[in-house]
Amino acid sequence: MGTILTRSWWAVALSGVAAVLFGVLAFSLPRLVLASLVILFGAFALVDGIFQIIAAVEGVEHHASWVWPLARGIIGVLAGLLTFALPRLTAVALLILIAVWAIAAGATEIFTALELRKQFANEWLLLVLGALSMLFGLLIILRPAAGALALIGLIGTFAIIVGVLRISLAFRLRSLQHKLTPVVPTRRVP
Repeated sequence: MGTILTRSWWAVALSGVAAVLFGVLAFSLPRLVLASLVILFGAFALVDGIFQIIAAVEGVEHHASWVWPLARGIIGVLAGLLTFALPRLTAVALLILIAVWAIAAGATEIFTALELRKQFANEWLLLVLGALSMLFGLLIILRPAAGALALIGLIGTFAIIVGVLRISLAFRLRSLQHKLTPVVPTRRVP
């Protein structure tokens, strides 16, 4: 698992940048109509899912654990495609979709973090990211009547925090890449 994440650190970083951009857009355009929020969320979930699938494919190529990144990628792509297929979702339906996606993404991040802890000491960023995602999803489920437009600040804040954590994680993975690169012993010629 550590090898797959360190080799695809750039995908984690790009996913973080997408999350930050989504959060900034949510704050800079607070009067978005629901259709625009649907499109932004759909694009974010789709892009995030694609990058997770890329990470999973790299895991298969390197015989590393790829199940959790693939599951998270499929969930993201499906959430994005469903959002685009049904653009007239009500605010409550959109919130439930976002909540389910956040809880599922958080759960897969926690499972990934638990696997990653076997290879890296004191690796907590992905665990925190997963817990925040799940907490965000639960908060939305508990208060769906508030409406999507009333929660733009919460959604934007969550996206920026997640993005910054993903970017931080990506650079940490990049710095750890040399630790997981297998060393091939050289033969001495007599």
